[in-house]
Amino acid sequence: MQWIKRGLLLLWFCVAPTSGRCQPPAEFRVQEADIANIHRMMRAGNVTARQLVDAYLKRIAAYDHRGPALNAIIRINRRARQRADELDTEFARTGQFRGPLHGIPMIVKDNFDTSDLPTTAGSLSLVDSIPPDDAFQVARIRAAGAIVLAKSNMAEFAFSPYQTVGSALPGHTRNPYAPDRVPAGSSGGTAAAIAASFAVVGLGTDTGNSIRGPSSHTALVGIRSTMGLTSRDGIVPLFLDHDIGGPMARTVADAATVLEVIAGYDPADPVTRAARDRPVPRYRDSLDRRGLEGARIGVVRQISNRPDADSEVLQRFEEALDDLRRGGAKLIDPLSIPLYDTIPHNSYWCLRFKYDLENYLASLGPAAPVRTLAEILQSGRFHPSIRERLILFAQIEGPPEASPDCQQSLQNRQRLQTALRELMQQRKLDALVYPSWSNPPRRIGDLKSPHGDNSQILSPQTGFPAITVPMGHVREHLPVGLQFVGPAWTESTLIKLAYAYEQSTRHRRPPRLTPPLDE
Repeated sequence: MQWIKRGLLLLWFCVAPTSGRCQPPAEFRVQEADIANIHRMMRAGNVTARQLVDAYLKRIAAYDHRGPALNAIIRINRRARQRADELDTEFARTGQFRGPLHGIPMIVKDNFDTSDLPTTAGSLSLVDSIPPDDAFQVARIRAAGAIVLAKSNMAEFAFSPYQTVGSALPGHTRNPYAPDRVPAGSSGGTAAAIAASFAVVGLGTDTGNSIRGPSSHTALVGIRSTMGLTSRDGIVPLFLDHDIGGPMARTVADAATVLEVIAGYDPADPVTRAARDRPVPRYRDSLDRRGLEGARIGVVRQISNRPDADSEVLQRFEEALDDLRRGGAKLIDPLSIPLYDTIPHNSYWCLRFKYDLENYLASLGPAAPVRTLAEILQSGRFHPSIRERLILFAQIEGPPEASPDCQQSLQNRQRLQTALRELMQQRKLDALVYPSWSNPPRRIGDLKSPHGDNSQILSPQTGFPAITVPMGHVREHLPVGLQFVGPAWTESTLIKLAYAYEQSTRHRRPPRLTPPLDE
């Protein structure tokens, strides 16, 4: 039992599924396992993809509907074991990995198209919708050897950044660090699942916050990349001009590995034309423990020091700034961002959900369960909490290009992008920094206390990349996150900074309510 208390499992692993020969016991951390360590164990013959899949499925069975009842998983992929066996057989035959995600079980948010599983966007109206093919990013991770283990719960149609609840799966997704609290939204299912070690890494989507907020609330690393670096093809849209899919992981190294797989040009998504002539960097080369040395980082207190910010979060932020200085960074503190307080924050958004969703439904072909937003409203197959927003969106007619409000929102985003780019060039800044959220996770059902979401403006409105990394805890166990934002196409720099900070602080720790299982 001493090993279990330390979070280690003693497991017997065979060299290959059919060999009948086993190695001596090997220490293997199912909880908190990372890609590099898993691959070392695979090469040593101490773990197989099938054994990984079985171990994670046991954790889902123990903790998703029992125990803390996280309610993070909408559907298990019944072909996961078969896929694991295929990868194990291939490795035993060739001695080679399929790719950088070989045998890695992953959780995919249920707004990514999967040709072998329904894609619901959290809504009963799409509960039987099986797309004709995989989303570009899903196809990429599968080609790299990943196993789609399960689809995760989400805020229905990704509407809420504050809570993860929809009609496809009854009930709220719970935060594994405190089940009476939210994991934020809308990628809260992926966040809760990865934080509780239901898989190694996951995919989420971020329109304004929804990779970084849930990652911050569950002590994860989340990356929202430059608009155009990754494809949106096959992702159920919220606002297509803001939507981005990306990695959610327990370490910067794992997030970087996934980003490297999913990045790159996709002919099916015009926004990625900007990436066509840009070779995808090897982001894992940016994992430098001394990456903060000489970096120039702007401290955005316009964001961090909001009037209702939690005092403990601000204390963690000051400690983070001290850690950045100790790592060798030069802090420009404070840094004032032109236009941040002059353009109304609600004027950056184009309410194009109806237009984008109906284009997506058309892409499903004749098997689409519904064709229009009006049909969804008429069906009543959605969570009551989103009725008013559906009614609002249903009243909007025409393409976004014809809307004066959408034209104005685009101009506002371009103004902010230009101002921020010029400011960072003038001050020779590598990144900006602030708390991902200025308040800890709310209690489930609380939509009135200060939320503290700081992610909605700088990164999504400029199209610039951002990464959140664990910044510590408040109230003893509630996670909070630190966010780095950089100019377009600087993911490598952000990963370097975040990795150096992560390695020097090591704030990530697993939830106490989902401990290792006695296997």
